[in-house]
Amino acid sequence: MEVTFRILLVIFAVGLIAVVLLQKGKSAGLSGAISGGAEHLFGKQKARGLDLFLQRLTIGIAVGFFVLALIVAYLVK
Repeated sequence: MEVTFRILLVIFAVGLIAVVLLQKGKSAGLSGAISGGAEHLFGKQKARGLDLFLQRLTIGIAVGFFVLALIVAYLVK
């Protein structure tokens, strides 16, 4: 049982790393400052939906990771 939770913990850790790396940064730097007005003018609804999905997925995976970490710590003790 402990081994199963450890494997799940590693899967959640790798998933959390992947989802965080897939997200777009909040500050896009100089390129965001230059093209930021054009993006706002023409709209980016598809990108916003993907950003929202990745944000919610990150929260879900992070909660699962912390719960699994507590379970594994309790089982090892």
